[in-house]
Amino acid sequence: MGQGGWKGLCLSLFDYKTEKYVIAKNKKVGLLYRLLQLSILLYLVVWVFMVKKGYQDIDTSLQSAVITKVKGVAFTNTSELGERLWDVADYVIPPQGESVFVVMTNLIVTPNQRQDTCAENEDILNAKCSKDSDCHPGEAVVAGNGVKTGRCLRVGSAKGTCEIFAWCPVETKSKPAKLLLDEAEEFTIYIKNSIRFPKFNFSKTNVLDTKNSSFLKTCRFDLNNLYCPIFRLGSVVRWAGSNFQEMALEGGVIGIHIEWDCDLDKASSECNPQYSFSRLDNRFAEKSISSGYNFRFAKYYRDASGVEFRTLMKAYGIRFDVMVNGKAGKFSIIPTVINVSSGVALMGAREAHPQLSMWVKLEQRDLGERHLKGAFFCDLVLIYFIKKSHFYRGKKYEEVRGRECRAQLVESQRQGGAWEAKDAAGPGPGPRGVEQSPRAEPEGQRPGLPQRQEAQDRGGGSNGDGCVCRRLLEGCAQPASSGHLEERKVNVEQLQTLQAVET
Repeated sequence: MGQGGWKGLCLSLFDYKTEKYVIAKNKKVGLLYRLLQLSILLYLVVWVFMVKKGYQDIDTSLQSAVITKVKGVAFTNTSELGERLWDVADYVIPPQGESVFVVMTNLIVTPNQRQDTCAENEDILNAKCSKDSDCHPGEAVVAGNGVKTGRCLRVGSAKGTCEIFAWCPVETKSKPAKLLLDEAEEFTIYIKNSIRFPKFNFSKTNVLDTKNSSFLKTCRFDLNNLYCPIFRLGSVVRWAGSNFQEMALEGGVIGIHIEWDCDLDKASSECNPQYSFSRLDNRFAEKSISSGYNFRFAKYYRDASGVEFRTLMKAYGIRFDVMVNGKAGKFSIIPTVINVSSGVALMGAREAHPQLSMWVKLEQRDLGERHLKGAFFCDLVLIYFIKKSHFYRGKKYEEVRGRECRAQLVESQRQGGAWEAKDAAGPGPGPRGVEQSPRAEPEGQRPGLPQRQEAQDRGGGSNGDGCVCRRLLEGCAQPASSGHLEERKVNVEQLQTLQAVET
């Protein structure tokens, strides 16, 4: 970039740009513009402020703590366990009262297992054999229960299996045939939830603040008693859209959702928890091999001789996931100003392209005021889609050509000097017999002024010529009588100054 380029760049820093306002007297576009403004206003008032509460500052960083307790007892009498009473310490896993817990509803028991050698389960594919060479010593059985010893039991039989070192006897049953703890439907779940919104220093819990010690012992949750978070287990499964007896047989997963949506511009009593329940596992795949929820655990013992043995339990149950979400809102001037400003900007959307940076302004004469709010959509309709679009487009986009202005300035200066000399000689016919009075010339055909080009007339502008300098010339380049000689000299000096500035 040369010296002239840098100089032009520096001078452009001090340029001032302003908009040109076009008043379009078109009722259809004006009506469309008002409808757009009304729609945006309704959107701003109804949706942004009334529905979304855009005037509030929002805190979504919810801090939450969940404590759970299950209560209830059940009695069973089975061949594996005999008569047994089940309480909360037996069927709730883990017992710490966390937000994720399991209520065991069914059980497959394999008692008195000891570490010894025995035959692998014949349903395990990797353990099938017909001779000893099929069982590699020390190799773990894939999806099995132990390590191969190298022997094949029941050699030559179609049901031959490898001998393994494991906890023997191995588990044989795969799925339960009947429900063990069918009384679990009447168990109760106590869910205490404490929340806090740190931005507003607001805290609350879902338990009624009362000194009545018998309140939690007698109440049950319903829609009219939101602050008694004691739920019947069978009701929770039903609210999740499942049948308890079917689900408890092979287990499943239930989600308990607690939602806090607090408007802190109102009283704290208006901030209430909302509960919802859903089944999280695929209830439509109950007959699938992957259906249900189960896990294994063991209880270990030692006999009189000090040899360890255990009772293996494959537990089926309902897993509960307590999930807490929420937000709190409170009035703040910052989001209010932002949303109002956004709405005003939508009502007066400005075109992004610098050459099309123009506002459409419609005049409302009944009120005697003008709204300086344009709409990009109205611009498109005005200059592209209506019948007189070419006319409005010519008025909206005006071209100013610097070279034509300089040529007109030079020609006007030369012609102005000729007029001054003719004034000094006195009035009379010119060299070609043309009268020197400027009033004898029709406007637009005075000496020294070029005719307006048709292309410029199409380009728009105040009179179709598209050149600002032409208007200066029309006022400065007109000849006058000899009594106004000094005024013409001043005008010529001004033109010379303008020429120097333009150069």
